[in-house]
Amino acid sequence: MSKICTTCGLPEELCVCEYIAKADQEITVSIVRRKFGKKYTIITGLDGKQINLKELSKSLKEMLACGGCIKDNVLEFQGDHKLKVREVLIQNGFAPETIKIKDESQGK
Repeated sequence: MSKICTTCGLPEELCVCEYIAKADQEITVSIVRRKFGKKYTIITGLDGKQINLKELSKSLKEMLACGGCIKDNVLEFQGDHKLKVREVLIQNGFAPETIKIKDESQGK
């Protein structure tokens, strides 16, 4: 017998919670400069309770061929990948209208 999702009430194989969560996110992709002028792509607005950030980060790192990490529900990737990140997020099921790309700003 399969487990039942406590949120939607469907069996875990048929659970639609993550798909619904992906449509409700307000994602912001920005570029910041850090030490020695290196650029980092920052993705904010993701809810770690509804979306598997570890799996998403792994997928993005593979597609972008770069290093990255997760800090406080914020995904950070080495390099300027803002346009590629948008494409990969759309491929992973996020709605294109919920993804906003910010201009480059001064980092920490």
